[in-house]
Amino acid sequence: ICAYYYPGWHACPVRDASFAPGFTEWDLVEQCRPAFDGHEQPNLPAWGRYDESNPAEFARKIQAATSFGIDSFHFAFYWSRGKRLLEGALDRGFLGAANSEKIDFAVMWANRMPRKVMPIKDPRAQLIDPTRLVHTDPEDFVDFVQHVAERYFVRSNYHRIDGRCYLSIFDTNFFLRQLGEENCKRAVGAARTSLARRGLPDFHLAAIDPIEAFHNKLPELGFDSVTHYVMLPEWKGPRLQDYKAAARRRQDEWPLWQERAPLPYYPSVSTGWDANPRGADFGKEKPSRYPWSPIVTGRSPRAFEDHLAQAVSFSRAEHGDEARVFISSWNEWSEGHYLEPDTRYGSGFLEAVKAARAKAAP
Repeated sequence: ICAYYYPGWHACPVRDASFAPGFTEWDLVEQCRPAFDGHEQPNLPAWGRYDESNPAEFARKIQAATSFGIDSFHFAFYWSRGKRLLEGALDRGFLGAANSEKIDFAVMWANRMPRKVMPIKDPRAQLIDPTRLVHTDPEDFVDFVQHVAERYFVRSNYHRIDGRCYLSIFDTNFFLRQLGEENCKRAVGAARTSLARRGLPDFHLAAIDPIEAFHNKLPELGFDSVTHYVMLPEWKGPRLQDYKAAARRRQDEWPLWQERAPLPYYPSVSTGWDANPRGADFGKEKPSRYPWSPIVTGRSPRAFEDHLAQAVSFSRAEHGDEARVFISSWNEWSEGHYLEPDTRYGSGFLEAVKAARAKAAP
């Protein structure tokens, strides 16, 4: 069981330049207020506001994760032509923790730059500002993979599938559209060749949420598996969506994903979804788009436990000893999907992970 990790909870120079020095999204999380009766906001960490770049702080995360059945952290990794952002969580916090080798880790190339202007104030603004898109080419992709391999693949606790280091791409569709199929094949092939020449480990490349037009092409493009980041609400559906109904709908879709893509499919489950902390408060009548909509209601540790148990059973049946399930996420507090203890449910979502592993079909 692998938990995605969002490294947005420590200060970094880019955000310092846009906001007051030391800005993190804790300001957004703490200031969010309910938009309707029964709206679960604010969602606050039981551990309080923390700095994840502190090794002692990260040691507590590792202890909690391993105690409740999380096998691996998958860090969002911001890279744009050699420029890195929000690297303190992985490089200083996680790797500096005294118990870091007690859990596996991997990186997900977050090929979009983090938002600089928060909270979002213009409901008419583009959902993805062009300045946030990360353009690449075969040479840059080789540099990226080599950078990751030299620093992380070589570690004994880097997460592997069939002996190869797991690497995923967050916006796979943009990556493929921007590069084109031929350049994509060339980029992935050149990266593998470069690692082999340097005696570095090979990688297992996972496509996140690829559109159907790419499914049959993924193996020849160099991909090894398919998964998701957040797979819970209907993104263009109603503003309020029930957790259990959304979970059942996604469970019905897992076999379809396995059929469409001629590669292993690993399901991803979420504890919830509510990105309202990232949007300016428009009162009860909020815009019907990200980050104000959709909102998943009716979440609970028990509902999540049932959803996760179904995912574990599905993955075990499909992949046996190589079964994987992804959880979004360990700590996306500003989007309402997290496993860390909060002031509402305590350690309920972590306890649900342990219970789901026990109840899932063998």
